[in-house]
Amino acid sequence: MKTILETIDPVNPESNVISRAAGFIKNGDLVAFPTETVYGLGADALRPEASEKIYAAKGRPSDNPLIVHIAQIEDLYRIADPVPEEALLLAKRFWPGPLTMILHKKDCVPKQTTGGLDTVAIRFPSHPVARELIRQSGCLIAAPSANTSGRPSPTCAEHVYRDLNGRIAMILDGGEVGLGLESTIVDLSVDRPAILRPGFITAEMLMEVLGVVETGVSLPKAGQKPQDAAEACRQEQDIDAMDQAPKAPGMKYTHYAPKAPMTLVQGDPEAVTGTIRRITAERMKKGERIGILCSDETADSYTEGVVKSIGSRYADDEIAHNLYRVLREFDEEDLTAIYSETFDTTGIGWAIMNRMLKAAGHRILPGEKE
Repeated sequence: MKTILETIDPVNPESNVISRAAGFIKNGDLVAFPTETVYGLGADALRPEASEKIYAAKGRPSDNPLIVHIAQIEDLYRIADPVPEEALLLAKRFWPGPLTMILHKKDCVPKQTTGGLDTVAIRFPSHPVARELIRQSGCLIAAPSANTSGRPSPTCAEHVYRDLNGRIAMILDGGEVGLGLESTIVDLSVDRPAILRPGFITAEMLMEVLGVVETGVSLPKAGQKPQDAAEACRQEQDIDAMDQAPKAPGMKYTHYAPKAPMTLVQGDPEAVTGTIRRITAERMKKGERIGILCSDETADSYTEGVVKSIGSRYADDEIAHNLYRVLREFDEEDLTAIYSETFDTTGIGWAIMNRMLKAAGHRILPGEKE
């Protein structure tokens, strides 16, 4: 298959380009397109064979549910039953935007789209290209991130092309995305709403609307031993070893990972930089090639290794925007291993560290002063 790469205005998408892409969607084919979070890989959500094509193109396990993208709040009633009051309150506050809600599905939504579950994940994106593609196709569009399963999510069309060229019909190149992290996922199919994946819509923001929200996704806590933090994350959120289907994307399988194994180093900033310097020097003496993921504030502390700053640790938006791009840049460096600083976990820092923990396979070391 020849993949068509078409540039499109991300603010005022050209109707003829969207029309061509919509034709592929109507025909049951796959189209990658920008959203405000990451690039999505879209297909008709209500056609089982179209969803199966997504799993095949990505190499994605078939029990990993897809998110259905809609272009008007009324579409909730087409695919979900019941639509609880909480969903309408969240939709009024945060849609269109980077929030996904899990609800009980109607029979019209095939289980090929929901990973075999009786629930469906639904999002109303704010990106003009995504919304216009949904509108012109006349379809609800199932769309996970447009990357090979397990790799860092794509934040520009080049990432999509490298992963999926020859596997999909078309890529709409709308430039770099704005946010850079996937949507927050909140489960409304249970008695107490629960966050299954953190994102830019934070727990605090959700609580303002719902009052109470379960926040079961663990992160390293101050003073907690790294091995204890990693084990808590596995037990409370990740279900790799469990014989059950994940309820939302990103819960079960390895995600966001660069090619080289990555390890997070946690603790006092001075101890963290010292530990990374020491390990890097030791491994480079053995002929290894080591990557270091750091912040603007500490970049000058490293004189060896392939050093890449993710941005200022005082600018969460910048770190989120740069994370997947930097992880993909490391893939071009033929590295033996990557060592990364950790970041604050308040606000969207929770989502950033959630992704970094998964990218590192929950490998965490303590920072030790020299």
